[in-house]
Amino acid sequence: MPELELCRIRPMAKADLELVLSWRNSERIRAAMYTDHLITMEEHTSWFERVTREQKTFHYIFEYDSQAVGVVNVNGIVKANQTCHWGFYIGETDLPRGTATAMGYFAIEEIFANLNMRKIIGEAIASNPDSIKYHLRLGFVQEGILREHVLKNNATADIITFGLIDHEWKQKRTLLEQKYFDLSRTE
Repeated sequence: MPELELCRIRPMAKADLELVLSWRNSERIRAAMYTDHLITMEEHTSWFERVTREQKTFHYIFEYDSQAVGVVNVNGIVKANQTCHWGFYIGETDLPRGTATAMGYFAIEEIFANLNMRKIIGEAIASNPDSIKYHLRLGFVQEGILREHVLKNNATADIITFGLIDHEWKQKRTLLEQKYFDLSRTE
């Protein structure tokens, strides 16, 4: 289990782009994404410059033991409703069991506490059971199915939608800490 004091989430910086692109272009990550073409560094840099300029989305790096290991994106923000969408992936492999859960924990804390959102909306391709289980483990509730919503491998795919509301998170957070994290060094 990961130790919480070895985890942190921070804003993505231009210096992270090469590493993030290598993760994003890996077959393991592309298979779970809506768009799965190989992204060029030029595309990636243009995307980062655009989203940084627009300031309508937030992009984070999750670190474990001072090493960048994953990405969390927050977009689709509707300030009037205090809602947003999120996306994520662990880029590194060979990490302690529970590192992905720690990333979700830190991201959700960031979204509710610092971005002042009331609800986080998540989505998973129906053929991605790991992402579905991940959302449920973190306390999300399945809210619906978007039928034949994306094209993957020349076929349509359903999307499972999830929601997590701030008051639900407050109840789930302590249970996650007790079940998944080594709190012995933080007490």
